[in-house]
This record gives sequence, structure tokens and C-alpha cells, in this order.
Amino acid sequence: MEPKSTAELELIKDGRIAWLIFNRPQVRNAMTWEMYDALEGYCQTLNEDPDIDVVVLRGSGGEAFVAGTDIKQFTTFDMAEHALDYEHRIDAVIGTLESLSKPTIALIEGFCIGGGAAIALACDFRYCTPDLRFGIPIAKTLGNCVSITNVSRLVDLVGAARAKEVLMLAKLFKAEDAKLAGLVTEIIAPETIEAEVRQVAERLGGFAPLTLRASKEEVRRVLAVRRPAAGSEEDLIALCYTSRDFKSAVSAFINKTPHSWLGE
Repeated sequence: MEPKSTAELELIKDGRIAWLIFNRPQVRNAMTWEMYDALEGYCQTLNEDPDIDVVVLRGSGGEAFVAGTDIKQFTTFDMAEHALDYEHRIDAVIGTLESLSKPTIALIEGFCIGGGAAIALACDFRYCTPDLRFGIPIAKTLGNCVSITNVSRLVDLVGAARAKEVLMLAKLFKAEDAKLAGLVTEIIAPETIEAEVRQVAERLGGFAPLTLRASKEEVRRVLAVRRPAAGSEEDLIALCYTSRDFKSAVSAFINKTPHSWLGE
């Protein structure tokens, strides 16, 4: 399923399957604010669409699912409120995806990084190609931090020890390691992944929809009870995003110049 327009996030309905395609292949489908808004809006619309059974998310270009948030958008951050507003906004968008009443599948080719990992973790199933690179390498790249809700999703899937590998060692999991860790459901060859994911979606579409909806919501409620209160990490978000390190790292990333961590 390829994009049929130049929209940066495109919704294509194919029978009873909805495809959400991230479409900025020139930057590995890095997310803009508008794309996050569109993702939330589409999830709200699809949640009420009686003609759709399953939602599949994928990136265009074959090189990446989503390689995080577009770093250029961080250049205007100069106070704690900017960071807090951003993390709260992302939490709201990812939360809308996670609470979608229909089954969701992430079809992942290549890079699934940062915000892309958060999107994939909120899906019910994740199928990847053998060239997967999955992680949140912010300790190496930007020096920011992610919301406690997104950390909770990661810990729920892989446990605290592996979550520390992702967040503190900036590990990018390859496909086999990701499968063993529980990050992905299955590894599929690139030439057949779309067809096999379609088969999974059609299989889900043939099951009792109320049972699927209830089962998904019950799991979501169990996980929600176990998670820390949203906002309990605001001091940590402010600490990282307002640091000299973050500003310097963003500039270095964009300009492709050397960067050294100062710890301030």
C-alpha cells in the first residue's frame, strides 16, 4: 500500500482495513506537529467508523516506519513550558491511538526511532522486516527525555532492565533481539510483509468485534492502573529540555557539527 497523494499522513481505506501512511520518506518519515494532529484526528474518526475493522500504520519509502519527531521543530524551545506542552501533546496523541477501539498493527520497515517507537508501542501488534532498528537513542543524540507514560509502555513490554538498555545505553534493537525482547510480534521478509500483515488484519476482521474491543480495553485498563500519574515527571522534562546540552545537541544534529555533553 503506497501513498496516493502528497499528504504527509495519508488515510487510505481498503475494504474494511484502514491504512495510515506516514509520508515523508526524504527524512525517514519524521513527524511534524501537523502529522501528530492528523494522527489524532484520524484515530478519532476511525474509532467511530462502522466500515473499518482494523487499522494498519506504516511508513512510506521502505527505509523507515517513523524516525522520530522532526528535530528542526525543537529549535524554538527556550522555556520549560514548551517542553511540557510538547510532551503532554504527544501523550494525548499516542493515548488516542492506544485507546482506539479497533485492533491496530504497526508495519515496520527499517528505522523505528523515538516518536516512531512511541507510536509503534501504542499499537496492538508490531510486524517488522529484518532490517529493523528500534530504539529511543536520546541519551546519545539530543539529551532530552520522554514522558513517563511512554516509558511505562516500554517497561510493560520489555521490563525495566531492557528499558534501561533502550533509554540509557541508547541501544537500537535489531530484528531478532527485538523479537526476543517482545518489542515486535513477528519478523517478515520485506517482499511479503504487506501481504502477511493484510492477512493478519483480515483474520482479525473475521473475529467477534465486541470481544476484540472488550479484550483490548481490559488490557488497556490493567496497564493504566499500573502506570504512574501523568505529569509526575514534569521536573525531569524541564531539567532536560531547558539544558544547555539540549540546545547544543539540537543545533549540532541539524547542522551536522560535533557536540560534547556538559551535564548542564
